[in-house]
Amino acid sequence: MESMYQQIILDHYKNPQHHVLPSEFDAEVHHVNPTCGDEVTLRVKLVDGNVAELGWDGEGCSISQASTSVMSELVSGGSVDHALQLQTKFLGLMQSRGTAELSEADEDELEDAVAFEGVSKYPARVKCALLGWMAMKSAVSEALEKETQ
Repeated sequence: MESMYQQIILDHYKNPQHHVLPSEFDAEVHHVNPTCGDEVTLRVKLVDGNVAELGWDGEGCSISQASTSVMSELVSGGSVDHALQLQTKFLGLMQSRGTAELSEADEDELEDAVAFEGVSKYPARVKCALLGWMAMKSAVSEALEKETQ
């Protein structure tokens, strides 16, 4: 199982999804992991409560880049509420230190993101895996805030 998870991470690192910054967007954020130098710039466009477009650019280790790719694939086109729920579940997975007991429903919902479960055993790498997810949460929050102004 672990080698399958490693393969998923490598596949997303080598072939990242949504790895282009859209020209039309409601919010742009730039997050940096100062511990290792990973960086991500993420743009999001919301339409009628959905993540209509999400794109990113970044550099760093395979974990940060692959995790951002997985996140972008999971949340693009879906509802903002679902994107934020997935972010909360992924955060829980990363904080589990390898002891997460995911239900089958959680695994189905997180899809390729469950491949990062092993990363949660290494606190120094958790920030790498969370970088894109936290950027997405920030960008969505910023876009929602602009909508209410």
